[in-house]
Amino acid sequence: MSALLLGTTPALLPAADARVTAAVPALASAAVAWRQVEATWAGEAVIEAERQSTVAAQTAGRVMAINFRPGDTVKQGQVIMRIDPSVAQQQVTGVQAQVTEARVGLENATREYERFKELFAKNYVSKSQMDTAEANYKSAQARLNTLQASSGQAATTRGFADVTAPYSGVMSALHVELGEMASPGTPLATGFDPAWLRATAQVPQAWIDAVRRGNRAMVEVPGTTQWIKAAKMVVIPSADPLTHTTEVRVYLPEQAKGLLPGQFVRVHFVTGTARRLVVPAEAVLRRSEVTGVYVLPEKGRPQLRQVRVGERQGDGSYEVLAGLREGEKVALDPVRAGLTR
Repeated sequence: MSALLLGTTPALLPAADARVTAAVPALASAAVAWRQVEATWAGEAVIEAERQSTVAAQTAGRVMAINFRPGDTVKQGQVIMRIDPSVAQQQVTGVQAQVTEARVGLENATREYERFKELFAKNYVSKSQMDTAEANYKSAQARLNTLQASSGQAATTRGFADVTAPYSGVMSALHVELGEMASPGTPLATGFDPAWLRATAQVPQAWIDAVRRGNRAMVEVPGTTQWIKAAKMVVIPSADPLTHTTEVRVYLPEQAKGLLPGQFVRVHFVTGTARRLVVPAEAVLRRSEVTGVYVLPEKGRPQLRQVRVGERQGDGSYEVLAGLREGEKVALDPVRAGLTR
């Protein structure tokens, strides 16, 4: 029995060593290195809608129907709400009746004018009577033209009972409810076009020249890893005498998603280039107040090391201020590295 155990023991040892070796899986890594990166100045900004408007009532009446609510997507030309057209319809009917009356009056004035012209040619009526007939004819003609214009205006006002969207977008606010009275000028609803957004930042005068020369910016959305390259940038040619800052508008591309007017973001303005020690952003692990990375030694298991990092760079890396040296390898998946035993 002892001989059997002694004979089998050497065969079991290699298998145990293999299990220990397999317990440390290969991890994707990257080396800490000095790189020439874009130097930036970061500032707080607010998202604004380039196209945002409030539609108002153009006719008086009670709100009969509301077809869209805040958060709904509206296409250009769709009816947002309907106002009772009864009052506007009565105006159209009244003006049309006046047009009919004026048309009959013009026909009578025309016949009288033609008759007086014939009589005047034969010297049967005086010049004064002829002038009166001509004045009556022109007055009737002018009255008909005026009432026809009023009829068109009343018909247009009747069309204002259907409140339509001036462009495609998202409704952000509703200012009236079903059954409320609306009069011309009453705000009804507010909407914006999510494809036309910009970030507005106030840049100190000490940085405005560098920001203008760089003429490039990236928008960081806090709470996410999303960085959006600006489509264009406009420096407003004026300064605030109280804060000594200049407004800079950073226009976002149409494909930018998930941003809303009034949202807080950070804008990174490119001011030049600088040589910095950097580490990939995906290698950085944040737990409460601790920031660290898993360093991969040549032998042994990953080791968690606390580091101090600076601003995130536009290429998706962090500047290393303390805790790492050039050439050290770090795990690109810190969660998996922490589970390695």
